[in-house]
Amino acid sequence: MDKREIEELREKVGCAALLEKDGWKVDVKESTRRAIKYRCESNIVIVIHQGRGWFDPLSPAKGDVFSLAEHLGAEGFVEACERVADVVGFVPSAPVWQRSATPRAPGAIAERWGHRPKPRPGSRAWSYLAGERGLPAGIVKQAVACDRLREGPQGSIWAAHSDSAGALTGWEERGPEWRGFATGGAKELFRFGPAGSERICITEAAIDALSLAAIERLRPDTLYVSTGGGWSPATDHAIRNLAKRANVRLVAATDNNRQGDIYADRVRAIAGETSAEYTRSRPRTDDWNEDLKALTASA
Repeated sequence: MDKREIEELREKVGCAALLEKDGWKVDVKESTRRAIKYRCESNIVIVIHQGRGWFDPLSPAKGDVFSLAEHLGAEGFVEACERVADVVGFVPSAPVWQRSATPRAPGAIAERWGHRPKPRPGSRAWSYLAGERGLPAGIVKQAVACDRLREGPQGSIWAAHSDSAGALTGWEERGPEWRGFATGGAKELFRFGPAGSERICITEAAIDALSLAAIERLRPDTLYVSTGGGWSPATDHAIRNLAKRANVRLVAATDNNRQGDIYADRVRAIAGETSAEYTRSRPRTDDWNEDLKALTASA
């Protein structure tokens, strides 16, 4: 197979088709329009770049459709090409939320953020956080006062990600029926608490960061951060910058599951490389929001 034929295959077959043909299923709740999560038993693959790229969040594996074929079991590039060729013409089923997407040009990040109102008692986003998510009103009020939260569409909440200088880079989007990240934005860290804190608690979602803050009664020595459910190069860089400060203790407060353990290992590696202290803190359930709701129910 010559180079031209390989490029034609690359154009004809997306990663989603290869995965679905192999029996993988879309996890709609954990997917966004730009990053679709596929599961097969305990294995995970995230499809990106409009189906032309992929990565495994639990390992360094990533690449194009041919490297995906090898990741799925093809022995060498020749067999990978054969597997990809076998999928030509196969059309994967689109998740329901993809069909309703309305293309529009994203505005400037700061401008779009500024156009959304802040949550207030009785608003749909406030009710979602305080009701369905069980966050204490005091925690929500402080997060709003720090300009960490905005009202998203249809009762969702936007939780700001920012860089070390405090500039907005994007936001996590969470709601009763939606989970995503700002179109055109960049994941870095959601930050809640004193910027100069020596104790840094690293969670996987802004709502988990707020939940842990509530459980710990908002410790004054702690900065609660969230990676937004991923681990981008910017996130890694931001955590390293925090770890390099004097007397810092990194607390890997990631989820109590396989993915959470892998992220915790990355935090531990950064702590080792920067001579920061390291602690692993696990929720009793799967995540800190579930722990908070369990505590509230038993009170």
